[in-house]
Amino acid sequence: MKRFSEKYIITKEMQWEELGGGVSRKFLGYDNQIMMVKVKFEKGALGAPHQHFHTQATYCVSGKFEFEIDGVKQIVEAGDGVYIEPNLLHSAVCLEEGMLIDTFSPVREDFLTGGEVSYFGDKPS
Repeated sequence: MKRFSEKYIITKEMQWEELGGGVSRKFLGYDNQIMMVKVKFEKGALGAPHQHFHTQATYCVSGKFEFEIDGVKQIVEAGDGVYIEPNLLHSAVCLEEGMLIDTFSPVREDFLTGGEVSYFGDKPS
């Protein structure tokens, strides 16, 4: 498995990876220590409650999301940021179609192995 990304990632040349439930992503750069991912959400898409040992920092590029981290809910809009400590239970609901930039440390090995992402699924009815 390749352990690092290309030096330049030109996103217009990349296809979106469909994760299900109205969520898709593009990898923006990674090595063993860090990973950055562009994530697109349709309105109503859900990042179901989950936790991981990675530190996560997220930048909201567009749209509106309701995040819940460790039992505390907050509306996040374009220009806002989110910090998630390792192992905290967290989730997000997309209230208005939007885009997030997720950064993880260390790299999300589970993302690179091509396995299914379990916390994205069908949008609520």
